[in-house]
Amino acid sequence: MMRVALSGGIASGKTTVSNAIAEYGIPIIDTDILAREVVASGTIGLQRVVDRFGETILDDTGALDRKQLRKIVFSDESARLDLESILHPLIRDATNERLEELDHSTTPYAVVVIPLLVETGQEKSYDRVVIVDVEPKLQIQRVMERDNCTAEQAESILASQATREQRLAVADDVIFNSSTTKAVDLQVKKLHEHLLKVAKKRANQLGS
Repeated sequence: MMRVALSGGIASGKTTVSNAIAEYGIPIIDTDILAREVVASGTIGLQRVVDRFGETILDDTGALDRKQLRKIVFSDESARLDLESILHPLIRDATNERLEELDHSTTPYAVVVIPLLVETGQEKSYDRVVIVDVEPKLQIQRVMERDNCTAEQAESILASQATREQRLAVADDVIFNSSTTKAVDLQVKKLHEHLLKVAKKRANQLGS
């Protein structure tokens, strides 16, 4: 099975693209979802976060108060790095477990959605990298509309991520998401057909 990483900057449309790929029956592993699972109530991940940040990051039910935690790490670089050092290994382990399960399936390839692929240096861990690309100006507009924030806040988020050029530099395939959903769907159709061919060729090479 070919392992494909799907990434892109904030508000680039990664979910739109991954949902379109899923329509072809391809398994999708979303690391944003795994990030929530590894700190669910009763997990080792949640306990490690509490050990580092204290019980003030828990809500009344004992679950993680994400809003409170975001406030802490957004204003403190060392706190953010500490949180990442806790979460990233757990997310990678969970991702690898899912991929190993899929290795026993008949799917030609699986897609792992990793927002911070370049930032965490994971691009070389995958057989192929797909980048969802969008103009920064449009990203800022989408973030402002989605999160009801100012242009300055949106620009700050973009500045904390890898640049457009850095993402495109590691891309094997690119989906441009600056127009319509229909345009994205057409690109995904071509991408899927291409990945099937690449996966088949790769399987033949590995089998020989």
